[in-house]
Amino acid sequence: MSGTRPPRQEHLDSDPEDSEELTAVVCLESDLQDGQMMEVEVGHHSVLLTRSEGRYNAIGNQCTHYGAPLSKGFILGNKVRCPWHGACFNINTGDLEEFPGMDCLPCHKVKIQNSKVYVTVNKKTLMQEKRIKSMGGGEPGVTHTILLLGGGAASLICAETLRQEHFGGRIIMATRDELLPYDKTRLSKVMNVESDSILLRRMDFFHKYDIEVWLRKEALSVDTDKKTVTFDDGSVQSYDQLLISTGCRAKGLDLPGMKLDNVKMLETPEDARQIHSACLGCNVVLVGTSFVGMEIASYLIDKSSSITVIGSSEMPYQNTLGREIGKVTMMMLSEKNVRFYMNDNVTEVIGADGKVKEVVLKSGKVVPADVLIVGIGIKPNSEFLRGSKIQMDSKHFVTVDKYMCTSVPGVFCGGDLATFPLKMAKNQLVNIGHWQMAQAHGRIAALNMMDKQTELSSVPFYWTVLLGKTIRYAGYGEGYTEIVMKGKFEDRKFLALYIKDDEVIAAASLNYDPAVSAVAERLVTGKVITKKEAESDDLSWLKLS
Repeated sequence: MSGTRPPRQEHLDSDPEDSEELTAVVCLESDLQDGQMMEVEVGHHSVLLTRSEGRYNAIGNQCTHYGAPLSKGFILGNKVRCPWHGACFNINTGDLEEFPGMDCLPCHKVKIQNSKVYVTVNKKTLMQEKRIKSMGGGEPGVTHTILLLGGGAASLICAETLRQEHFGGRIIMATRDELLPYDKTRLSKVMNVESDSILLRRMDFFHKYDIEVWLRKEALSVDTDKKTVTFDDGSVQSYDQLLISTGCRAKGLDLPGMKLDNVKMLETPEDARQIHSACLGCNVVLVGTSFVGMEIASYLIDKSSSITVIGSSEMPYQNTLGREIGKVTMMMLSEKNVRFYMNDNVTEVIGADGKVKEVVLKSGKVVPADVLIVGIGIKPNSEFLRGSKIQMDSKHFVTVDKYMCTSVPGVFCGGDLATFPLKMAKNQLVNIGHWQMAQAHGRIAALNMMDKQTELSSVPFYWTVLLGKTIRYAGYGEGYTEIVMKGKFEDRKFLALYIKDDEVIAAASLNYDPAVSAVAERLVTGKVITKKEAESDDLSWLKLS
């Protein structure tokens, strides 16, 4: 159950003007059953009222990630999961339990009296939709040093978790980036973005909690025997424990012409802004039909004079979301005059006066190009680890165990650089470059650094935005053998359930909330969704809004 219910009555008698609290009757005790929730209002403020095991709780209703209404999400046990991007919150405490959100929710007092449910909010915190979890700082005399290489999601969450868990030693985050940690998922969706607007934390936050941030500082080598890292400025830093989360970089075309002006790859906010301005009114050629490539094409539709997308497979997302969804997304963009050349490759980039002019395809087609954007994959930033004792796989990603520990004790790895055992896939070693997984890696690494043995159990959850529509995905669909459909692809309202060995292993949806969050929650709990259940017309377990 979800919905909005206005307060039945403001109790101003008990809330004089100078009172710090505001109380309202929001419903009758019988209005919610166990496992149900609804949005209520107290003082024009949205509150999520839940009931679980006979107990009522009230927390903030806006997800701390992008502000989604949690009342439209999925509730199971003591946890509510956001319908948009899968962040989870404890309904008793408001604490964040799964990313991509970073902050907790405010909690409000609930009282049952005469079969009525009263919610009391603090006026001072009324406008605060987020709550930073209690954190400590450095403690005098504690010399233990944890060094975090990389300035992305894994490093940031690792640092915050360490302080939340009362680690009192030194924390250093060193990154070659010029910016404090920022929301990289925004770059291909809002390309003319101001760097300041996507920072995840500001410098005063790092100062307050004694987290040292070294910008424009790149690691060149690691000596795990001496426990030291050497940087590009010649400095050497010793550590007691180390997290490596240096991520990946965009892979270029192995062709002459990549150095021409207006050949672009997306890695930083500055790259995003340059792509935005370079493409205005121009003929744009995009190579690659991954999430980033398709999002950039979608973003540029009303800005460029023409957009041509070149893909090496038959359909976009063929190896991730599958042919059927790939076909739908291709149709969506084709209707906006995006031209696709699939099953094709770039064989030559032709320039004139130092700028790209044309792109020649394997099929023989010649496509005019004022701007060429390359989004064909990634390379791990692991060159500095070669020669160290840290084990890497054949593609130079770092292999870790379920505690995010590498082959060297005390050295951890997380984020896009890590190959890790995925619990929901029977601990198959995988490399998943999703924002939410990188955050989860950082948290697990921090807990295990502090000897709070914790296994990684997160289910991958990600999303992509095309033409203002969001496709959500949860699970790990590699090796699926069939798809069970709810709704219709052509109606652009569907839920695709990916089946392997008669079980659901992943789900993707468009305009079908909160179905993917419901599937994610089932996969986390380990409660199998059988093919029979997926095929059933009974969708009550999805708690569709």
